[in-house]
Amino acid sequence: MFALIDCNNFYAGCERVFQPRLRDTPIVVLSNNDGCVIARCNLAKKLGIPMGAPAFEFRALFEQHQVQVFSSNYALYGDMSNRVMSLLSEFTPDMEVYSIDEAFLNLEGVVTSGHYEAYAEKIRQTVTKGTGLPISVGLAPTKALSKVANKIAKKYPDHTGGKYVLDSEEKRIKALKWLPVEDIWGIGRRHAKRLRLTGISNALEFSRMPEEWVRSHMSVVGLRLQKELKGIPCFEMEQPQPKQNIAVTRSFDKHNGDFTYVRERITTFAVTCGEKLRQQQSCCSSLMVFIQTNRMRTDLPQYYNSLVMPLPFPTNSGIELARFATGAMKQIFRPGYQYKKVGVIVMQITPEHIRQINLFENSDERHQPLMQAMDRINTLYGVTRVKLASQDPGRTWKMRQEKLSPCYTTRIPDVIRVKA
Repeated sequence: MFALIDCNNFYAGCERVFQPRLRDTPIVVLSNNDGCVIARCNLAKKLGIPMGAPAFEFRALFEQHQVQVFSSNYALYGDMSNRVMSLLSEFTPDMEVYSIDEAFLNLEGVVTSGHYEAYAEKIRQTVTKGTGLPISVGLAPTKALSKVANKIAKKYPDHTGGKYVLDSEEKRIKALKWLPVEDIWGIGRRHAKRLRLTGISNALEFSRMPEEWVRSHMSVVGLRLQKELKGIPCFEMEQPQPKQNIAVTRSFDKHNGDFTYVRERITTFAVTCGEKLRQQQSCCSSLMVFIQTNRMRTDLPQYYNSLVMPLPFPTNSGIELARFATGAMKQIFRPGYQYKKVGVIVMQITPEHIRQINLFENSDERHQPLMQAMDRINTLYGVTRVKLASQDPGRTWKMRQEKLSPCYTTRIPDVIRVKA
């Protein structure tokens, strides 16, 4: 039996934990630089605020309905997520953290049939009491069906109490008949459209399709998903894996067409990629650099370009990555444009200890102890203490976060003070 635990409206919930007065108030959370809506509570959804809505276009609606708007507080959200996952790990040794607010639990051998409902309630009460965050719990024989069960628990909290167990054939059929084909876990827009055109409207109809059709049109992954919906386990619990791509991208606070400015930003992003590679003890063998103007400003000339550069050797040195990244940027930079966003993405990531040595050219061995020293200093005294000479020594990258809430759990000055 698998359990899927999902925090309800996670970002909004984190804000409400420390500001209980907002429990009956619509809340939205904005993306980096307060650009667009990336999270909404149920009250905000009822007002018709869509996901991805540009904040400036909905400013009047926010004011009209007294919508509370927050900048993304990732330090707070990350810490609250760690607290949730720590509590969940007490219920089973086999846990898969699926996202910042979701986790699968394998309950095989942990709880016996007939006690699923009580165990789900115990999970729900433990997390809510320990963090203040409301959660939904779905239990089923497969991971895909636990997703369905979780949707039901979240959709009908008054009836289910925030938990639902798919432990019979009758419940399975009823749940799949209720679930639209677009909402099946793993079914994207393209497949959903194709299934609709063939007359398939819900998950039950999809589960009864001929296996030959599913395999030929949706590959073996689609076939496994279909079997999961039938109650046949096909998806195993996955263990955390090192990232295969690492991206550092940012939007500028203002448009900028200065070559020196853009080059300095690319350098800084490449150095940050190197730090993240070293944190997971990996190296990369290629990188991509992109630059783009603001597509929303139709009154300005538009330009976008990117370049993938194979590296002559695997590396995680910030010095070398910065050199390769700026070299790529020089090839795609065009004067006369006002740039809004740039980024560096490192790819072909391999473990550091098994890097392939090149016969003619390799990473400078002196960089390794130098990078280690920089990492130690920046960890102890702040990430901006030691930089490369090609970085702006007086500049710290700060996003526009005009509505940022305090970091209640990660900064001592922001910890709530209780007056007794």
